[in-house]
Amino acid sequence: LVSLLSTIFAQSSYSVLAIDADPNANLAATLGFPNSERIIPISEMADLIEERTGVRPGEVATFFKLNPKVNDLPEKYCVEHNGVKLMVMGRLKKGGSGCYCPENALLQALVTHLLLERDEVVIMDMEAGVEHLSRGTAKAVDTMIVVVEPSRRSVETAYRIRELAKDIDLQNIGVVGNKIRSEKDKDALISSMPGFEFLGFIPYDQAIVEADLAGFPLVNSSQRVMREVEDIVARIIEPTLYKTA
Repeated sequence: LVSLLSTIFAQSSYSVLAIDADPNANLAATLGFPNSERIIPISEMADLIEERTGVRPGEVATFFKLNPKVNDLPEKYCVEHNGVKLMVMGRLKKGGSGCYCPENALLQALVTHLLLERDEVVIMDMEAGVEHLSRGTAKAVDTMIVVVEPSRRSVETAYRIRELAKDIDLQNIGVVGNKIRSEKDKDALISSMPGFEFLGFIPYDQAIVEADLAGFPLVNSSQRVMREVEDIVARIIEPTLYKTA
């Protein structure tokens, strides 16, 4: 979804910065970036992290900078293809993997800069959760999109994300139904998620699956999927959401 949203916004003459903050980073490939496997995530740039925080990843240190300079990083480390600029963030370390570390300090400062200070469409691809956001950055999020498939586990995850979002006062949540095979799938999601606001429903299309497996860009793999995502973009720009009963 993020690759299609980014492409459609760019085709609509918006300046777009796509952020891959998913540990399983594959946004560059789905956007069709050449040599996408060569893009190094920010979290793996040890020299940069040491330069900006004062501590090299993996080293034990009592102090390091919690607000490192990051305003120049988008221009230095983003790559561009077909009108979409891309930054690959890498994995945030979570509780249990050690204390708050310089990698996290740099990534959190960078996310704050991107959301609060950039004058462009910023689209961030994250794993299920809100780990990259805080109360301060949540206020700058126009819409948090939760992608839900017609399954109990996926619906339960959406409820969990909504509760996590409430903890940081993130109120603007839209839902996109994905891999919808029938009206029954659509109705099942709506009935099982009262109070959620739906931006749209993306149909299941084998052409998307085949393009993904082949490593091809998802853009134009399916015209009916593209049309639905175009409608979703229109609802984001003019928020006339479908609110469930």
